[in-house]
Amino acid sequence: MIGRSRYWREMERWVPGGPAAMDVAFPLVPIGDLLRHRREAVSESDFTGCQPITIHFDGSIDLRDRTEPFKGSMFAAYPGDVVFSKIDVRNGAITIVPPGFSKVVVTSEYPVHVPDTKQVDPRYLALLLRSPNFLRLLKSAASGTSGRKRVDAENFGELEIPLPDPPEQTSLLDAYENVLSSARAIETEAVIEETRSIRDFEAALGLVPPANLPRKLLQVARYRDMNRWGHEAILQQALRDRTLAHSQGSETEPVPLGDFVEVTHGCSASPSDKPTALEVLKISACTRGFFRPTEKKYAPDRPELRKKFDLRKGDVLMCRVNGTLAYVGMSALVEEDMPNLIFPDKIIRVRITSDNLLPEFLWRLLQLPAMRTQIESVSRTAVGNHAIGSEDINDLQIAIPSKDKQIELTNSLQAARSKATALRAEAARISGEAWSNFLNAVFH
Repeated sequence: MIGRSRYWREMERWVPGGPAAMDVAFPLVPIGDLLRHRREAVSESDFTGCQPITIHFDGSIDLRDRTEPFKGSMFAAYPGDVVFSKIDVRNGAITIVPPGFSKVVVTSEYPVHVPDTKQVDPRYLALLLRSPNFLRLLKSAASGTSGRKRVDAENFGELEIPLPDPPEQTSLLDAYENVLSSARAIETEAVIEETRSIRDFEAALGLVPPANLPRKLLQVARYRDMNRWGHEAILQQALRDRTLAHSQGSETEPVPLGDFVEVTHGCSASPSDKPTALEVLKISACTRGFFRPTEKKYAPDRPELRKKFDLRKGDVLMCRVNGTLAYVGMSALVEEDMPNLIFPDKIIRVRITSDNLLPEFLWRLLQLPAMRTQIESVSRTAVGNHAIGSEDINDLQIAIPSKDKQIELTNSLQAARSKATALRAEAARISGEAWSNFLNAVFH
C-alpha cells in the first residue's frame, strides 16, 4: 500500500510516495543495477533503415510517420529494451519495445536501457513499470521547472523496485498470464458472437459479399463503369458490383434507399458564441455507430433552423465527411424527439417516408460490411477528407424484408451484441482482478 504511516527511524530518506513509502514483499533493488545503458548512435544515412516511434502515456508505442532524420543525436533501441521520455515518463511514457518492431530510433530525450535477463524477467519489469507504485516514484524523481520537469537516466537508475528471485518472478508471471489467457478467450468468444450475428443478418438478406478482391497493382476497368478515378476506387467499385450481383435473385432483391427516405444535409450556420436554447450536434455524435446527443454546442436559435434541421424519433444520422474512411456514412439512430437540437452540415439526416422500412432495421443495415462496401465505393476524397452526398445515399441498394422479419433480425443482432458486451465486461473484470492480484503480491 502506498502512503501508509511510517516511523521516522524506519526511513532511509524522505520522499513523499518514494521508496521509503513502499511496503513491499521483496527486497528493494536500484533499477539501475538491473539495466545496462545502450548508446548506439544512429547517423543520418542510417535513419531510413530505422523505425521512429512515439511512446504514449499508457506505455504503448506507435511508429511515427516521419521520413526526415531528427535534429541532433539519434540512438537505436531494439525489442526488449526499456525506453522512456525524460519529460513525459512521470506521466507514463515508458515502455519495453515489444516484439514486431525491428530497429527503432529515438532522440537523446529518450534514454535506452537493456535489462539484465539473468536478474529480471523483462515481462516482470514491463508490469512493474506500469504499476501505480512505480509511476509515483517517477513523479518524485522528476526535477526542473514545473513545466519542463525531467527524469534523467541517473535519477531513473536510483529508483528502487521490489525484486523477487527469478523463480518467484516466473511464478507471479505465470499466475497473471494464465488469467489473462482466460480473459482473451472470453474476448474471442465476444468477437465470434458478433461476427456470427452479422453474417446471419446479411445471409438472411442475401447480402453476403464474396471474398475480397486481390489488391493487385494493376486493375482494369471501363471508364464508363467508373464513378471516380483511382486504384482504390476501381477496387471498391468492383467489390460493390460483385456484392450486389451476389444478392440478385434472393427473396429480398436490393432496391434504392431513396425510394423509402428523405435525405437532408445539415445546417451550415456558425455555432453561437453565447448560450442559447438551441444546440447543434458535433460530428462525433454519430461517428461511433450510435447516437451521442451530449456531443453538441450552442447554435443560433432561429425558427427556420429549428424547422429545417429538426431531429425526430426514428431519424437516422450519417456522417457526411471525415478524415477516416471507416467513419464516412457511419450511422446513428435518434431514439426520441429532440426539439432543441439540430444537426450540422457534416452530418446527413435520413428520414424514413415509408411504412415498409423500420428505423432500427435501417440503422443496423447501414453498418453491415456489405453496406459499408457500397458506401466506401462511392466516397470521394478532397483535401484529405472522405465524403458522400445525398445522391450517394439515395442510390444505396438495400434489401427490405417484411416488417416482422426486420424486427426479428434487428432483435437477434441486438441480443448478440448485448451478449458480446457482457462477455467483454467479464473479460475486463478478470483482467483487472489479475492486475490487482499481481500488485498485491508485490506491494503489500
